[in-house]
Parts: sequence; C-alpha cells; structure tokens
Amino acid sequence: METPNALSVVSSTPIPERRKMLLLAPFKLSAAPVAEFRASGWDVHVAHDASSAGELIERYGFRVGLASLEQGYSTEIHAQLDSLMTVGGPIKWVALLSPASMQDREICKMVMDHFYDYHTLPLDTPRLLVTLGHAYGMASMAHLVRDRQEAQLGEQEMVGGSPAMLQLFQSIRKMARVDAPVLITGESGTGKELTALAIHERSARARGPFIAVNCGALPANLIHSELFGHEKGAFTGAYQRKVGSIEAAVGGTIFLDEIGDLPLDLQVNLLRFLQEKTITRLGGTESIHVDVRVLAATHVNLEKAVEEGRFREDLYYRLNVLHLGVPALRERREDIPLLAQFFFDKFSREKQKAVKGFSQQALRSMSNYDWPGNVRELINRVRRAMVMSEKRLITPADLGLEGVAAAPRLPTLEEARSAAEKEAIQAVLRFTRNNLSQTARHLGVSRVTLYRLIERYAIEL
Repeated sequence: METPNALSVVSSTPIPERRKMLLLAPFKLSAAPVAEFRASGWDVHVAHDASSAGELIERYGFRVGLASLEQGYSTEIHAQLDSLMTVGGPIKWVALLSPASMQDREICKMVMDHFYDYHTLPLDTPRLLVTLGHAYGMASMAHLVRDRQEAQLGEQEMVGGSPAMLQLFQSIRKMARVDAPVLITGESGTGKELTALAIHERSARARGPFIAVNCGALPANLIHSELFGHEKGAFTGAYQRKVGSIEAAVGGTIFLDEIGDLPLDLQVNLLRFLQEKTITRLGGTESIHVDVRVLAATHVNLEKAVEEGRFREDLYYRLNVLHLGVPALRERREDIPLLAQFFFDKFSREKQKAVKGFSQQALRSMSNYDWPGNVRELINRVRRAMVMSEKRLITPADLGLEGVAAAPRLPTLEEARSAAEKEAIQAVLRFTRNNLSQTARHLGVSRVTLYRLIERYAIEL
C-alpha cells in the first residue's frame, strides 16, 4: 500500500440504485470502515492528493467531502484545500482530526474556514455516518435551491429559494400570461426592474422590445418628450422628429420606473394613453395608436400619495390592475448566502487571486445585517471585499460589517408590526375558512386591501 500524503481523501459518488450521496473519506481508513460506508449506501472512490481529488469532483459532482488532517498543518495542505474548495458545486466538507490536532491553532482555524463539521479519532463509524448524512442533506438543499432558482429565473439573475421569492416567481409566471398593467412595489435596490423584465420575457411580447424609463431621473421639461416623442420644431432645439419611449416599445413592454415621481400634468397624458391606447407627439396633432403593455414601479406609497394629492387616483387604479410586491432582502435572509456566492462567482474575474470565498463569520454577519440598500448594497459590499481582501476568505471587516455577527438579531418595529398583521390575517382566514368577504369584514378592511395584504405576506389560501 502506498504511503499517503499529508492530505489524503477517499471520494464516493452515488449510483442510481443507491442513495444519492457521495463521500470523500481519508485514505488512511482501513478496508473495514470503507466497507461499512459502502454497505450504508456510499460508492467509495479514493484520491491520494488534491489534484486527483479535484478531477474526481469535476467528474462526479460530489456533495460531501471527508478529509484527513491528522498529520498536522502545513501551508501546502492549506493551499491544496483552498484549491479543492473552488472546484465543483456546493460541497460540504467534514474533517477527520486526531485529539492532538484539535489543540493546533492553525488546524482549528482551517477547519473553521473550510469545513461543515469534524469527526474526532478514534473512528466511530456509525457516528461518522450520521455526520456525513447531515452534510449530504445540507448540500442537497443547496443544490435544490440553486437548481430551482436556475430553472425559475436564473437568466434574469433573480436569485433565491426562500418562500417569499418562490411566491414572487409564481406571481411573475401568472402575470406574464395576461396583458394587463402591473404595478411593482418595493424598496430601492430590491430588483423591481429585473422583476419587470422577467414578466416581459415570459409573456407573449417576449420577442418585442423592453423599454425602461426612470421617471425620477429625467428633468421635468424632458419627460414629456422622452415618453411621447416630439415633432420637428416643437421647441427650440427640436431639429428633427423624435420617437418617444412608449412608441418605441410598440409590440413589447414599457417599464416606467419610479412612476411616483411623474409630474401631475404628465399623469394626465399617461392616463389618456392607458385609456385610449393612443399618444400624440409633442408639437403634433396626429393621434397614434400604440400596442404596448405597461409595467410601472415605485418605492413610495402611492396610496398615501393619492391621499396627499401628489398622484392621480384614476391613474393609480389604471396602473394597479395587478400588483406585485418585491420583498426586501431582510425579509428573505435565507437567500443571503446564496446571493453572496452568486455575485462572488459572477464577478470572480475582479477578485484577488488568493480570495476563495466567504468565512463563516462573514456569512453570519451578512445574515444578521439588515441591508437597507437591499441587493444593490450586497453587490456593492461583495465586489469591494473581493478586490480589497488580502485573505483567503472574506471577513466581516472586508465587507464593512465588523461587529454585526455578534449582535443579537432583534426585530424592528416595522417588522414586529408586519409579523403581527400577518398572524392576525392568517388567524381570521382560518376562522372563516378562507372566506375573503367575511375575513375583510372581521379585519375592518376592504377586499382590495385584503388582497394586497395577502399578496404582500405571501399567505397561501
């Protein structure tokens, strides 16, 4: 038998008639425990070094790794582990440690940085099999979330497997089947434009144009021309005819972002377009028919804006035929590690060569942070950390989140109110057996408001 290297692993891959697991186990194990692994549903393959282990990982797509660290720490072993961690999909690694190695500070740090769990010698095969089973289950969930995400909306970079996101994906598919206007609400940075694009690309208009206009970013004197176009000579500097964004979107979809910032005088023109499906260019007299679907978005409360006279009530109801709320990142914390890894992979060309991923402390910090800037802020922090980090694994300090991991997770007043509101709605729905009219009366709200709340909280009927 060959003498093993300091890092030696045994790998396994499932075969169809056995459990869908894989095992990477230490080369130093005797034949007896390997036989027990196989009898328990593992198909075992052996790799003597990081190079051959990496080839096996790429070939079989393993989910679990068991690596021996009992010969002690060395920079070579650490480098080999670093290289293995970047190969393949989500793999949960388990370390095999001797009692003496548990006292080695560098080994302990390496295990904390790279491993899902550890097993202390002498070998207790039944206990180790339980640990490996848990690791496999966690890896399987990571694969499931990633695969489901890619199947749902992966091409639009809408990443998530949380209940809130799965509900959003379902609503997008439903709204894509019809041609009615949709009002998309959510905080800045949550991905409202990606949501609109996802609706467009799943609709019958997918082959038509998708035109996005940020109503809050245009000067007030240019919004009319931008949306509806103008004729030559309509104003000083209008040297030729301009086709507006609405007309340019014929056969497709126009997305009006930050619709709450649209001036009142232009709200009248937009309302006329929604009612009659016609526009008139600035300086023109011809009424032009346009076949365009309208998707609008805002981060402000339009109902309050209507009450304050800042937004036309009739336009609000024209735009809000269908409503879609995009959840804030703090409302889907389960997705944060997945999002962080997604953007780490996406911008991998920008990172320092030595940076291999996120430390557990960094992941905890990100999960505990409230992300006021939502996904946009997460992208910004991850990209900056990838460039500036001088360590193998990104730390909370690299992300600018020092101290966040240790802070207790306490709900904000808004979160507490939302949780209480959701619980109250669910309780009354159970009492009325999902009778929406009775539920609305019990709660003292209109049916329209009840529908909106049910959609906001992703309550299943």
